[in-house]
Amino acid sequence: MKHDKQSLVGKDYGLPFVLITFFFFLWGFARAILDVLNPFFQETFQISKTQASLIQFVTFMAYFLMAIPAGILIRKYGTRNGVVTGLILFGGAAFSFVLSVFFGEYIFWFYLMLLFVIGCGLACLEVAANPYVTLLGEPETAASRINRAQSFNGLGCIFGALLGGAYCFSVDQPNISIPYICIGVFVLLIAILFSRVKLPEFVIEEKHATSRMPASKDDSSMFNSKNGLLSHPLFFFGLFALFCYEVAEIAIASFYINYATENQMAQWIGSFITDVFDVSLNPHFVASVVLSMGLFLFMCGRFAGSSIMRFIRAEKVLLVCATGTVMMTALVLMDIHIVSFVASILIFVFESIMFPTIFALSIRGLGSLTQKASAILMMTPIGGAIGTVLMGMAADHRDMRFSFYVPLIAFIVILIYTLVILRKRHTVR
Repeated sequence: MKHDKQSLVGKDYGLPFVLITFFFFLWGFARAILDVLNPFFQETFQISKTQASLIQFVTFMAYFLMAIPAGILIRKYGTRNGVVTGLILFGGAAFSFVLSVFFGEYIFWFYLMLLFVIGCGLACLEVAANPYVTLLGEPETAASRINRAQSFNGLGCIFGALLGGAYCFSVDQPNISIPYICIGVFVLLIAILFSRVKLPEFVIEEKHATSRMPASKDDSSMFNSKNGLLSHPLFFFGLFALFCYEVAEIAIASFYINYATENQMAQWIGSFITDVFDVSLNPHFVASVVLSMGLFLFMCGRFAGSSIMRFIRAEKVLLVCATGTVMMTALVLMDIHIVSFVASILIFVFESIMFPTIFALSIRGLGSLTQKASAILMMTPIGGAIGTVLMGMAADHRDMRFSFYVPLIAFIVILIYTLVILRKRHTVR
């Protein structure tokens, strides 16, 4: 079905769309800094890749634990209050980095505790924003709309990786608490401002009717086999596919700086820059710049995917991208020097539209179950916690190239999910 004549955002929903899109940028920035902290903490605290993966583990474990409570909070008190709660948790924990001077040898564990709270705040923001964006227009353009909003998540990732890498690997004796304190002050100010903003709230009826009324407080069973989620088996397959996406995407980004330095490509690029511009750069900083380039392509992929899905069905676009991620990851595992390195960057392009597209496809047709189902889907970042640990263990056991078997398996699952969705759509027709 073509959607080119339909507006991406519904009438009178322009301002809410812009405000919510800003938060996609915000948590993209926060998540990308973790990818820099991983190798930075490896050097600073002299820990293994598996131990460093605890950074991602605690953050995305917070998503898993906070997703359902955040969903309940939003259904009871509305989207605006859910967003403000998320901002307060995020900003408060970030500002609390100022207390790190009191923790001495336990500072790494103190950082992990604060990152867990930040993860709780980000979970509130995502549970509020993802389903909300799908409702700010026609159902047919939901996948395109959430891809457009999530494109700014990619922009936040670029700035997070670039600025974080510049600070951690180019500044003498960097103190990671300083940027987090600045972020905390900024986010808390945003929380104060946003607490005064009124957003339209939606009631999601069985036939997708929406209105500007307080969210329903009906907490009837989601798992009723007749009219609950159990009557939508493709939702659970989508849940698993989204889990696998988080395994692959977060694990790759978490260890990309390690990959780019261990295969010597960062050193090769650094040597080229030194020869041409007579500037000596830390290989880890060079790798963080390459990561930011990959994240830039990730953002471009989401913008492009959002536009393409207005003309081509989301399932078909997802099929192309799922196939691309499997092929590129396989090339990385083949270890063909520059070819594998280029393939590792192209993974960011092909995976770019996966999360919002799988999310939109998974909640399509769920009616009044949409908000509750969305909260369950936002538990899937636990995949990032598990995937990062598995990839770190594989890298410690063998090397970074070998660790790419973890995302390869995850991408294969997503490819199978896409094929099932396409077959189901064809059968229905």
